[in-house]
Formats: sequence, C-alpha cells, structure tokens
Amino acid sequence: MNKTGRNTVIILVLICIAATAAFIYSLLSQRVKLNDGYAVGNTAGNLNNNGLFCESEGVVFFSNPYDNGCLYSMTPDETGFKKLTTASVSSINADSHYVYYYLDSSDSGRGLGYMQRTYGIYRSSFNGRDVECLKRGNAITLQLCGNYLYYQFFDNQNKNGTQLFKIKIDKSEEARVTDYNVNPASCVNGLIYFNGTEDDHYLYSLNTAFDSVSLAWDGNVWNPVFENGYFYYMDIESDYRLCRYSPTDSTVEVLTDDRVDFFNVCGNYIYYQKSSEDAPALKRMYRDGSGTEVVAEGLYKNINATSRYVYFTGIYSDSPMYRTPLNGSVQVSTFDAAEAAARENR
Repeated sequence: MNKTGRNTVIILVLICIAATAAFIYSLLSQRVKLNDGYAVGNTAGNLNNNGLFCESEGVVFFSNPYDNGCLYSMTPDETGFKKLTTASVSSINADSHYVYYYLDSSDSGRGLGYMQRTYGIYRSSFNGRDVECLKRGNAITLQLCGNYLYYQFFDNQNKNGTQLFKIKIDKSEEARVTDYNVNPASCVNGLIYFNGTEDDHYLYSLNTAFDSVSLAWDGNVWNPVFENGYFYYMDIESDYRLCRYSPTDSTVEVLTDDRVDFFNVCGNYIYYQKSSEDAPALKRMYRDGSGTEVVAEGLYKNINATSRYVYFTGIYSDSPMYRTPLNGSVQVSTFDAAEAAARENR
C-alpha cells in the first residue's frame, strides 16, 4: 500500500473512532442520573402548601405568580432569574441533577396556543432543557423518594378516586402503591409519614423499600411534618390546633390553641395561618411554641420557604406575592424581583 493509501485508511479509522465516541457520548448523556441513598425532593411544609418553591444545589426553583405560575429559577438571594417553562407548575421537587414538577397549561394563557391542555408530571435539567413527560394526567402532591416520584393520582374517567402511585425518575417503572389516598409530602430516610383519611386519622409510615404500611401512632393528626425528632401536626380532635409529638418518649406538646389552616416548619420557626372570623393572621412562633408574633394580618396561603425567605400569598389571589426573611425580625415586602423578571420574559 502506498503512502496515500495508508493516509486514507488512517483518516477513515479516525473518523470511525470519532463517530463511535460521539455515539457513546450521546447515549451516556441521555442516560438519567440516579440518586444514591434516600434523596428527598422538597420539604413537607412546602409541598403541603402546593410546592411552589424548592431549593437544591444553591438554586431556587419557583412558580412565578406574575407569569401565570411558570417555572423560574433564581439564587436564594433573588438574583439570576431564568424562565424554564411556558406553563404553570406546582409540587416542585429537585435533586442534585434534575427538577421535577406537575405542569398544567390550562391556566397559563389564552388564545390558540392554549386550546389544547398539556398536563402531567415532568422532569428537566436545571436550565429547563431535556424536558421529559414522565406521566400524563392529573396529579396532586408529588415527592421524590430516592429514585422514585410518589404522587397522588386521580382519573376523572374511571372514577377510582385519588390513589398513590410511583414512577421511577428514568420512566422505566410505574406502579400503583395503594388504592387509597396517601399524601406523600413527608419523606424521611426512605419512610413516608402520612395521616389516615378513611377509617381514622392515625399517623402511618410507608417503607419505600417495600411499599409496606405500618401504624406509627394512634393520634388524630393532619398533614404531619417530621423535623428533628418531632412530628408537627394539626390536631383534628381539638379544632386543628398545632401540636408536636415526640416518638422517643411518646409525649404531646400543644404549641398553640389557634385554629390553623396552613403551616410550614422552617428555619427556627413555625409559620402558620390563624383561622379566625374577626382576627385572621399569618403568624410565627419558635418550634417549641414560644415567642408567637404576627407576620401579617389577614388571610394568607401558599406558605413556602427557602434558605433565605418565607413566601406567601393572599387567600383569594396568587399575586402579589409577599416575603419576609426566614429568620430574624419580620420585614414583609412584595416579591418585586419576580414581577420584574416576568416583565422581562413577556
């Protein structure tokens, strides 16, 4: 073989090697990165308040009320805004690689582009790319537990009601976990804690390794949140006052006699909406029930927290959105940076 022929063969071999390497890289880049251990997608307090904020790896993902609830990202100090979806999201979760959410285009806009509803559970990269629909249909609360998303699913057509399902984050497995309604928001070390909704309101645990259910405590609880050795919950038997239960010594502490509509355990505090006909207010107290103070008078909902701020909205409208520092003195202001980011993305 002459020199020209040898050079041609070498070039062809190099091209084949490059093509093979590119093909392998493409396959590897498309492979979903799985989590090690018991990854959790969001706090129970946030998810029980519609999961509108979620923080992971120094990034805050949130549903922007000034842009029809579309998914945005920012830093915890409210800079570097990026718009990630063109439809409304809720029940936001994230691990170190992906962000997961329930998306529904029905309330995201008007006109021909929105005549066909798009809705379901989605996964994307942190920059909003590589979007994958994991499950099309109606879902309520979803929580990432390890490598599975547990979610409340309901189907209006077969009238099965709300049931608990799970789907693997790479979409390779899907299964019904129970045939009754389980709120999966509170997940700790592979255990999902939830209250009964049919025959009783006891505290139960679901072991995600086997999807087996066990009785944890025969209290009368609603929306349990497990934090630092305590279960915080609304006491159904006593007009939804806020209590905490210690499984270590089986004791119950009453934290407030206020009737509670919503609450979130975050930072050093518990933020909660006091239900009252003549003096409703968003309030906060230390985790042991001391130091109660008013954050804002009136009716509020969507109490979500990041490492820096607590966000909330009025009961009748999602905008304006308000915020106050998570810890330190109360300083309520409107979330103006999110409104400005929405204007820039219109």
